[in-house]
Amino acid sequence: MKVLLLGGTGEARELATLLTAEGVAVTSSLAGRTKDLRLPDGAVRVGGFGGVDGLTRWLRENRVDAVIDATHPFAATMTEHALQATREVGVLLLILRRPGWTAGPGDDWHWADTAADAAALLRAGCQPAAGSGAAERVFLTIGRQGLDAFADTGLRTLARCVDPPEPWPTWCTLLLDRGPYDVAGELRLLREHRIDVLVTKDSGGPQTEAKLTAARELQLPVVLIRRPAAPLGVPVVDTVGAAVSWVQAF
Repeated sequence: MKVLLLGGTGEARELATLLTAEGVAVTSSLAGRTKDLRLPDGAVRVGGFGGVDGLTRWLRENRVDAVIDATHPFAATMTEHALQATREVGVLLLILRRPGWTAGPGDDWHWADTAADAAALLRAGCQPAAGSGAAERVFLTIGRQGLDAFADTGLRTLARCVDPPEPWPTWCTLLLDRGPYDVAGELRLLREHRIDVLVTKDSGGPQTEAKLTAARELQLPVVLIRRPAAPLGVPVVDTVGAAVSWVQAF
């Protein structure tokens, strides 16, 4: 059986290891946007396909039996391309998405549909729960795409990315770092920079969840950007084990 596995997430790497051990011919496709790639087991290709037509051609030429989309929960364009290409070729598509985060007691969470909506919430005045006045310093952990939406919030901004945006933003302090992160480190960062509000994407997963725990401990408001909805009519699983079972069912 030949499977095209889309994505460089931790779940995708784990799935590649398990399927390869099962004797499945897995090709992992990585976008290549991150400089220090963590390569999974099995065959690997790096770079885009050239849109839907390129992906459709690749599926046919390589006689793929199934595609598993294990990309980041916010990689909506790749998911849409996978949907169109698999329908054109007539192969099955499975989406693997880790569960999103859930607010706990005492959390002060505010939801936004887009980065622009999240920036609008900040401009409207997101108040710290501790009652120390209007927020003045924001910590962005949304990756490098979408940063420009926050350039005119009027807040002192710390933005954390794995790789630097191009061009380098001059309106914020940029911190280049890669998870996983721990609660102690996140608490230290928030305190050192005197952060009043955290903005992040609902990426889910434990690797970057520590910032939410730290924000809860410091009673900071959090603005979360909702993840795009999965396309209708496509099976979706939220664990690597369930994805393995789906492949084994062939």
